[in-house]
Amino acid sequence: MSRPDPLAILRELGLRLDTLYAASTASSWGLSRPQFQVALERSVVKHFTEASATRQAVEEYLHVLHMDDLVLAAACMEGMEPAWDHFVRTYRAYLRAVACSITANSRSGADAQELADSLFAELFGLVDGKRGEASLFRYFHGRSSLKTWLRAILAQRHIDHIRQSRRWESLEQEDGEEVKPLPTQIVSTSPLDPHRNKYLRRFLLALTDSLSSLPPEDRKRLELYYARDKTLAEIGRLFGEHESSASRHLEHARRELRNKVEDCLRTGRHTNNPRRTFPAMSEAEIALCLQYATEDSPIDFRQIFPEEPPRKSQPGRKESS
Repeated sequence: MSRPDPLAILRELGLRLDTLYAASTASSWGLSRPQFQVALERSVVKHFTEASATRQAVEEYLHVLHMDDLVLAAACMEGMEPAWDHFVRTYRAYLRAVACSITANSRSGADAQELADSLFAELFGLVDGKRGEASLFRYFHGRSSLKTWLRAILAQRHIDHIRQSRRWESLEQEDGEEVKPLPTQIVSTSPLDPHRNKYLRRFLLALTDSLSSLPPEDRKRLELYYARDKTLAEIGRLFGEHESSASRHLEHARRELRNKVEDCLRTGRHTNNPRRTFPAMSEAEIALCLQYATEDSPIDFRQIFPEEPPRKSQPGRKESS
């Protein structure tokens, strides 16, 4: 039996896409309705490469996209001047501030302003001084905010610079520690960063540790949404609350989890085992950990939240009707 085609499902949502287009800032940048759909198709195909595609899943995916960021990136990639001018005005200062944070205390001699400004040529798609089809915006799919994505790119550029100039590897294995194989769901196939799996391994350790320190209700909400594929409406019914409240509580749980993961990576300390420490990570490395963890659905939450086997009835005891 063939798997459902996410593109076919997306195209069936014509009226829904019309509503999304009208509610977005796409038209203000000059992005047409067909161009808007192309951007959505690129995002949906990327997301549902591994995940199962159903009409409900596609609709929920569209609901959580950072839509205005996605259409801005799409308009910039198409070379639309109003969008590009807005991007430069809005994000130049932000990129320079992030670059300062990333390069703080760096011994590599990296210049923060140069690091930030050099990114604009890649985003604009300049090749030999001419605009081409190589804009980095083609890799932005709206699953994270544009600011988060840009921060991760700056972090990657900074770490690449360090590795090239000093041949420094940021995450060396601790002496005597066994290197366990990663679950197949988080093994990287990307050739861009040979150290990517090390970042994912550290992220997975921090994630499992941080999940265990969340309040039980927050942990259950995350399990239901990510491991059991429950909708917000279904989660709301289980907790006796409206769908909007379920969405708000889930977002709070995600925010708390992210803060705990970042703190774990930043300090190298684990709540469950305080004696087990890892090298503290820089802001650049943390940004890469978070970005890699959102790409291609590398984390399988069903492994983190395994289903409990059904209880077996005791021999000689009848189940009550």
